[in-house]
Amino acid sequence: MLTADTVAAYISILKEELVPATGCTEPICLAYAAAELRETLGAAPERILAQVSGNVIKNVKSVVVPNTGGQKGIRAAIAAGVVAGDPAKCLQVLSCVPPQAHGQIEAYVQSVPIEVACADTARLLDIRLTGWAGEHTALIHIANSHSNLVRRERDGQVLLDKPVTDSPEDNLTDKSVLNVADILTFANTVCLEEIAPLLRQQLCYNTAIAEEGLRNRWGANIGSVLLSDYPKDIKTEAKAWAAAGSDARMSGCELPVVILSGSGNQGITASLPVARYAKHLGASQEQLYRALLVSNLVTLHQKSGIGRLSAYCGAVSAGVGAGAGIAYLLDGSYEAIAHTIVNAVAIISGTICDGAKPSCAAKIAAGVDAGILGYHMYRNHQEFKSGDGIVTKGVDNTIANVGLLAKEGMRQTDRTILSIMTQRCK
Repeated sequence: MLTADTVAAYISILKEELVPATGCTEPICLAYAAAELRETLGAAPERILAQVSGNVIKNVKSVVVPNTGGQKGIRAAIAAGVVAGDPAKCLQVLSCVPPQAHGQIEAYVQSVPIEVACADTARLLDIRLTGWAGEHTALIHIANSHSNLVRRERDGQVLLDKPVTDSPEDNLTDKSVLNVADILTFANTVCLEEIAPLLRQQLCYNTAIAEEGLRNRWGANIGSVLLSDYPKDIKTEAKAWAAAGSDARMSGCELPVVILSGSGNQGITASLPVARYAKHLGASQEQLYRALLVSNLVTLHQKSGIGRLSAYCGAVSAGVGAGAGIAYLLDGSYEAIAHTIVNAVAIISGTICDGAKPSCAAKIAAGVDAGILGYHMYRNHQEFKSGDGIVTKGVDNTIANVGLLAKEGMRQTDRTILSIMTQRCK
């Protein structure tokens, strides 16, 4: 049995991580900061300096900002937040922008100087906006996680000053409590009453955006390609629905998603394949919710060592999490889930993150495929053993190796990706 403190920590982690967002979270974080800047300044800034970390630049460059009429990039996200953002809605700051504001947002981008600088910071997520209007100035600083507002100033007066570190888990529940055995125990035994609303919202929002991704033309239409050209079975369906949600989200769909580890793509990937398998198997709502707990928490367990933003593709972690959730539905044993995770990370670890964009949907499909294959390897008594590459004895130790690979081994990869994206891919 888990201690009451451990159960409380797991519930707290889920409440912190399973939150709604409208649009890709990095541009939305910028829009949120910009809306806060306008409110603090008391007027729309006449000039803005945006000092942002490299990973924010990477993840905003190629994705459409929702409710802007198809605009992309840092300046569009900031302009949208200034012109029409509601800071009270946090990561849904652009959820209620009227169509008539699209032209105002574009005009703001064209007429207001918005200087963008890559911040000299160890933090992978760091946004510092300074704005000027008349004789007044204001500053907003967000660090480490997308809604972690750590400093607010107006005319040199500090209005908010929260302690801040270089940890991506700053001001969040300690995730060192996560391990696969306890995740399974928690999923099997926790009273669902308190967390069922979180899972219900995750399924509702993420299913709706996947349906939109399959119904209309969004992004590279990976979900539709899978359903039309691949075998019509549950494995294809699981990949296609997850990819379709990303198809729509990366191309500016205004529907909200429930994010995971700060990412809508990861929230979609960890939930929809499990939901499609549950429907295929005729699983009960309770079985589905408990499988979702496995998928979400296994994803977070991996991400706690990697960080929220990295050169390591987060869709891979969520695809592995989805494989664990599917293994829970099909088998339910610790052995099945542990082997699925190890097999899956051995297959696909090292896939790069080169920012948010339509190809994320294809990476999601590959990540889910690896998760499903990891389970079928276990079912057929096949496994990758300790010493096979980064695989070592014990599922949690292998997960720790993945974290080391992503956080330490891929630092230069991250710098090179950003350099390529900003200098060679204009």
